[in-house]
Amino acid sequence: MSYTIALNFEDGVTRFIGCKKGETVLDAAYRQKVNLPMDCSDGVCGTCKGHCEQGEFDMGDEYLEEALSDEEAAEGQVLTCQMVPSSDCVIQVPVASTLCKTQVGKVEGTIAAVEQLSEDSIELAVDLDDEDGLAFLPGQYIHIDVPGTEVHRSYSFSSQPGNKRATFLIRNIPNGVMSSYLTERAAVGDKLTLTGPLGSFYLREVTRPVLMLAGGTGLAPFLSMLEQMVEKGCDAPIHMIYGANKDDHLVKTDALDAFAEKLPSFSYSTVVVDETSEHPRKGYVTHHMDANVMHDGDVDIYLCGPPPMVDAVLKYFDAEGIEPQSFHYEKFTPNQVGESA
Repeated sequence: MSYTIALNFEDGVTRFIGCKKGETVLDAAYRQKVNLPMDCSDGVCGTCKGHCEQGEFDMGDEYLEEALSDEEAAEGQVLTCQMVPSSDCVIQVPVASTLCKTQVGKVEGTIAAVEQLSEDSIELAVDLDDEDGLAFLPGQYIHIDVPGTEVHRSYSFSSQPGNKRATFLIRNIPNGVMSSYLTERAAVGDKLTLTGPLGSFYLREVTRPVLMLAGGTGLAPFLSMLEQMVEKGCDAPIHMIYGANKDDHLVKTDALDAFAEKLPSFSYSTVVVDETSEHPRKGYVTHHMDANVMHDGDVDIYLCGPPPMVDAVLKYFDAEGIEPQSFHYEKFTPNQVGESA
């Protein structure tokens, strides 16, 4: 038996390692050539300290309180030299990946499909060379090299971890490097190089109601998260507010309908900015955050969209004095995550 451990480094790189039953995280990492910080390996110095965000484990009682206090342990801090997982885990490592002699991974893939969903949205499907697919945390992104250029663009996965076919929602930007490639030159069978996974925007363990705020192709990571929720089962209330500039920019609503069928606790509403639209809800997502989706602050909020949307939500929360239990967001800009040029 072994467990999958996601090591999230402070530079945004995530590495996945296997940890055998009874093995410490530190030993597992070194066995797989990931040199986590360490001085003593005996629970004395505290150099290997990290934070376990998800998962079950045993720390034993062989470490000194000077290395890890009771208060730190209660907050989820761990010593990787003493931590023995009993489930898959996600651990924050407070150093850059390069200091641990590891780096972001690369994977090759082949274009399986390119579909124009709307005037401003393209769906890209890539069959990965690795039969086991790619490990990532739902919500994370990856760099994709643009064929014929020396640049890459970054996109959030809309597919589930481990799928051999990875999918992405890409904003169609006039004269954009990736947009031009996909609309003018891309063909099924083209080879692509992908680098990742990356990012600190990912689904945490669901222990309370969840509110998802999606803007444009910022919908992508939420499709991945919802897939994971369906697979693992989720009884907590989940609501999404999905905003777009125009009616026909609202894409993948059929997928959202399917999630609502498979996940009874999930519901969603759509919002359109265009004042000439006949859509029943117009304006911005901040205009439609009713009290019933806020759960008096006992809610985990995930937000992914363009900078104006993210800034508007942050200002709204500040003005309304809203302090959710947790708040995670991805602010993508041209040449970055979600809607790269």
